[in-house]
Amino acid sequence: MDCLAPRVDYLESFRCPLGGLAAGKPRVLCHGAEIFVSTGSELVYVYDQEGRLLTAVYRFPGQVWHLELSALRRLLYVLCAQKGIYFLSLDQASRSVNQGDGDDRDSEDSEDNEPPYAVIPVDPDACLLPDDTLCTFTVVDDMLITLAQGPAQWKLQLFECPCPGEDARPGGQVGEVELSTCSPLAGALGELTAPHFLPVLCCVSPPGSCTLHSCTRGSGGFFLEQALFGLLFGVDASLLESPVIVCGLPDGQLCCVVLKTLVTSRLSPGDPKALVKILHHLEEPVVFIGALKTESLPEDAEDTHPDCLVALGHGGRILAIKASWDEAGTLVPELRGYRLPGPVLCAACGRGGRVYHSTPSELCVVDLAQGGAPWKPVQPSVAPGGLPSLLCPAGLGIGSVVTLSVASEVPEGGARLLALSARGRLLMCSLDLSSELLCPAEATVASTGQKIKELLSGIGTVSERVSSLKRAVEQRNKALTCLNEAMNVSCVLLASREGPRPISCTTTAAWSRPQLRDVLTATCRLENNSGLGLDRGWALCVRVLPGAPPTDPDATGSATTYTVPVDRLGPGDRREVTLPLGPGEDGALDLPLTVSCALHYSLREVVGGALAPSEPSEDLSLDVCPPAVLPEQDGICLPLSEHTVDMLQCLRFPGLATPHTQAPGLLSPVCDPVDTFLGALLGPHSELGGPASLRAKFLPPSVATIKVSAELLRATLRDSHSAGTSLGCATLQWLLAENTALDVVRAQRLSSVQGVAPDGTDVHLTIREVAVTPLCAAGPMQTVEIQVESSSLRSLCSTHHAVIGRLQRMVVEQATQSSSPPDLRVQYLRQIHVNHETLLREVRTLRDRLCTEDEASSCATAERLLQVYRQLRSPSLLLV
Repeated sequence: MDCLAPRVDYLESFRCPLGGLAAGKPRVLCHGAEIFVSTGSELVYVYDQEGRLLTAVYRFPGQVWHLELSALRRLLYVLCAQKGIYFLSLDQASRSVNQGDGDDRDSEDSEDNEPPYAVIPVDPDACLLPDDTLCTFTVVDDMLITLAQGPAQWKLQLFECPCPGEDARPGGQVGEVELSTCSPLAGALGELTAPHFLPVLCCVSPPGSCTLHSCTRGSGGFFLEQALFGLLFGVDASLLESPVIVCGLPDGQLCCVVLKTLVTSRLSPGDPKALVKILHHLEEPVVFIGALKTESLPEDAEDTHPDCLVALGHGGRILAIKASWDEAGTLVPELRGYRLPGPVLCAACGRGGRVYHSTPSELCVVDLAQGGAPWKPVQPSVAPGGLPSLLCPAGLGIGSVVTLSVASEVPEGGARLLALSARGRLLMCSLDLSSELLCPAEATVASTGQKIKELLSGIGTVSERVSSLKRAVEQRNKALTCLNEAMNVSCVLLASREGPRPISCTTTAAWSRPQLRDVLTATCRLENNSGLGLDRGWALCVRVLPGAPPTDPDATGSATTYTVPVDRLGPGDRREVTLPLGPGEDGALDLPLTVSCALHYSLREVVGGALAPSEPSEDLSLDVCPPAVLPEQDGICLPLSEHTVDMLQCLRFPGLATPHTQAPGLLSPVCDPVDTFLGALLGPHSELGGPASLRAKFLPPSVATIKVSAELLRATLRDSHSAGTSLGCATLQWLLAENTALDVVRAQRLSSVQGVAPDGTDVHLTIREVAVTPLCAAGPMQTVEIQVESSSLRSLCSTHHAVIGRLQRMVVEQATQSSSPPDLRVQYLRQIHVNHETLLREVRTLRDRLCTEDEASSCATAERLLQVYRQLRSPSLLLV
């Protein structure tokens, strides 16, 4: 049971958003009997302590970020977010509301069942300095110091303030300097974003300085003893007796600028950045800068100013700087860092070396003079005149506080704190820290037992915390190892763009019959020929896209993606994945199909657990967005191969199989509606041949031919053609190189074959050698004619497209070998080109005519269109 019993007096309750007030923007300032309160909204409240009532409410044009009080000028300066700095006269603020300064009623507050009060809008003419980049400011005598946010750096600017009664505008900019930052201030598009943590700005003055602003409580300024002032800020600041502006930035930097050198910076040569001195780096956002007295001196001592500079970070880091003597008798600055339970929402310095700081759970106090709470005389090792080696914070039993100010202090050791809770309540906390009154010398047995239990509970908590941290470290080390392996695999694959790849994936297509249904399947074989292993997080992604490969890599269409975990593929291992390609339920197979294989590494699976917090966050009152630890695309994709499945690979040849190897018969295709119609016309007693003879008579098969130079084919098929195989047989084997019937075609040395398409229609391939006479000037040219014949126009087009694709790749490969073309007759080629242009124009005309003619006259047009199509499918052009 703690000896401290603070008395809390609830003064006023203000409007609070859902979830509580956010730390960083609310402010509480005290001037005599008046208290100025800002909850982080656009309102500033004026509260009278003596009358215990709210006297005025002022509405500013934007969210209030900072308040400063100038007792000399009797002005209240207010910074509005993305608007600028406004001023408010204390004489105006002290007038009673019933004098008619405002007529508006805050309807939102009335809805919260709060007493209605007048809201006084602030005149836009009260804007002292319009600037949408300002984040904080301070006032020193007749100077206004601002800190603005730039695209890449902070900008510290100095302006002259107008005297009372003059035009309420700054007299002009006097000095300026830029402060470097470790993190970018602008977003991805170069736009400035509001900082999650506002910077801290305060004025530090040497003893004897005429700066009156530093004497004002709660204005962000204080004196510092001469020895520490000279050690921190240098001889120039001491000789000039110049105030120093100390800045605490959101990236953790603690830097300072001598004010009088900044005034003359525009008139002095040299680099303006040399005026900035980096004192320390807290490695976390700075939320408070203050000073306190750690040594007790007699009352008649000359220098009774604070002898220790204190800075607190949001995560709980605290830095204390004090002047001390080293072993050689030299006065040096002593920097001591501590760690307090965080996060720290706000803080304030009190008398007797005490620092009050608030966490999301409780308001705490530490004593830099003793190292612990004032009523607990257990002191860690404290050197004479030095700082303690350890700080032991003690809770005051007060809930979450978002802003704090020391109102007044009692000589006997007590203190009075003004605080604003996260629920919007203004509190006056009276503390009595007298150890003689609150800590009896003899403790009862019950209290001793309670303390032992608390110590044991603390030991257990620390042990659990250590175990949790150990598991987190092990998990992150494992994640780093996996990331290193993934980086090595990525480098190996990206470096081997030419030649065989160390990790490859080959795709083959074949027909199978699971569950009495013919299905075209693709078998992807992943081989690891590198010295690296694919561990957890790797997966093989197979993307099947109907149609030709898209020109746009981001196009998806009706693609189907299969993801298969790899699960430990070591060096030399291989893995096969078989996937169905079709046909669908309607029996159709959209050819060609593009099968793309890639390796995918999931960052979320491997690293997500290591980046997740081990314990739930307790900071529920901060308006801070957590950083994005992983991008939207939570993985690495490494392409391996791309394979096209066309009609030549899908053709089946049931008549070529030998009897002992013949597979079960193909399932009967879906009945052709044309055959059904013809069979119904013939009747049961028709002539031999049936619908097939009528189809052959009235619907002859479609034919497409392609002519290729024999010399071009011999250059491509030199290996197979030199083995004694005719050029026609070698060409057919080359076209069916990826078909499962290749071995039978090669064994029988066929140059013509009849196959079955996936929809059950026949496709006839014929290869023969012909001579073309009028093309070459030297005489007839030996060519190879590839003829495709089918009764189905769809099967004919798919097979023709597959043959053309292979010939195109062949021409591109042979073009790189710079072989000279034969001597051709240009006039003959030009005539062929003109004939084809004429046919194409006729096709366009006939297609347009079909859209406008009636049914009777469109039959002749359609018949002519089919004739033109037959001529185009058998061109006179030749691939050479």
